[in-house]
Amino acid sequence: MCFTQNFWNLFISGIANGLVYALIALGYTLVYGVLQLINFAHSEVFMSGGFASYFILNALIGSSQPHGLASVGFVVLGIVAGATGGGIVAFLLERVAYRPLRRRNAPRLAFLISAIGASYFMYNLAGKEFGRDAVSIPSPFTNGTVFTVFGAQVQTYYIVIAVATLVMLVLLDRVVAGTRLGKGIRAVAQDAQTASLMGVNIDRVISQTFVLGGLLGGAAGFLFGLNAGVVYTMGFTPSLKAFTAAVLGGIGNIRGAVLGGLVLGVAENLGIACTQSSWRDVIAFGILVLVLLIRPTGILGERLGRSA
Repeated sequence: MCFTQNFWNLFISGIANGLVYALIALGYTLVYGVLQLINFAHSEVFMSGGFASYFILNALIGSSQPHGLASVGFVVLGIVAGATGGGIVAFLLERVAYRPLRRRNAPRLAFLISAIGASYFMYNLAGKEFGRDAVSIPSPFTNGTVFTVFGAQVQTYYIVIAVATLVMLVLLDRVVAGTRLGKGIRAVAQDAQTASLMGVNIDRVISQTFVLGGLLGGAAGFLFGLNAGVVYTMGFTPSLKAFTAAVLGGIGNIRGAVLGGLVLGVAENLGIACTQSSWRDVIAFGILVLVLLIRPTGILGERLGRSA
C-alpha cells in the first residue's frame, strides 16, 4: 500500500498526536458524563494552558538550552503551568457560563449558546492581549532521535508526550476509580437527582469535574505548543479533532476517549500518506461523519450520564 515503506514513522508520530487528542478529549468526556452537554469552550481552555506554559518557561528559560535534570524539571514545570492555566479557566467558565443557567433550569440550547459566546470572548481576548502572531515555547530539552523502531526514529518530543500523557491518564484513572471525587463524578453521571438525595453536592462535583478536564486540556496545550507554538487560534482545530476522538471512542467513556484519540491520530497520519498533508483535517472530520452515520455511540459507546 501507499504507506508501506514509511508505516512505522507514520504510526509513531500518529500515536504522539493521538495522545494529545486524548488528553483534550477527556475534558469533553468528563463534562458530558456529569452534564450530558458538550463544552464547546474547551478549545479555549486548551489555548489558555498553552499560553500559561509559554509565559512561565519564557521567563525562566529565555534563550538558554537546559540539559539533563534541568530539562526534566522544566518539562514538569511546563505541564504544571499549562494544567494550572487550563484548570483556572475551566473553573471560571463553569461558574460564569454554566452554573447560572443550571440554577435557572435553562433549556439545553442556552448552554450551547453560552459556551459558544464564552469561547469567542476568550478567543478574541487572547488575540487582543497576547497578539495575533504565533510564539514559540522555549524548548526545555534538545529534540533528537533517541532510538529507532523498525527503522522509524523515536524523538525526544514523542517520548515526552508519551510519558507525560500516560502518567496523567493513570492519575485520572485512580482519581475516578478510588477517590471521593471520583465516586461523586460516577454518582452524578449515573443519576444526578438520586446522588443529590444521597448527600452529593452536585454543584461542587460539576465544578471539580470542569477543573479536572481543564487540567488535562491545559497540559495538552503545553505539549502541543512545544511543537507547533502557541497562538490565540491554536485551540480550534485540535479541539475539534479531540471532540471527534471522544465521539469515535464513545462520548462519556473515559477509556473510549483515549482509544478514539489514538485511532484518530494514526488514521489521519496513514491517510495523508496516501493523499497529501492538506487532506489531514478532511480525513479527521470525515471519520467523525462516518462514525455518526454508522455507529453514533462510538467504539466503546456507553451512555454514562443524565442531565444534572
